[in-house]
Amino acid sequence: MPIKVWKSYPPHYVLLEILSKKGAMTDAELFNLLNDEFKDLGVKDFNNLLMRLEIGGKIRVTSMARGKRRIELVT
Repeated sequence: MPIKVWKSYPPHYVLLEILSKKGAMTDAELFNLLNDEFKDLGVKDFNNLLMRLEIGGKIRVTSMARGKRRIELVT
């Protein structure tokens, strides 16, 4: 039986850290980077995380093309 190990940082903290280091990026790139760290993170959880951070005023999500979004850190 595999043992689950708790992460030391929550996903929203890692997301903000990635955006501060790499700058603005598309949602697909950001999801892939977060999925490397958090294997059990799904698309629904990712969208919920983006929505909470955008409502909180931490990030800005803009629509680029059909199905693509640009995510940037609000300074």
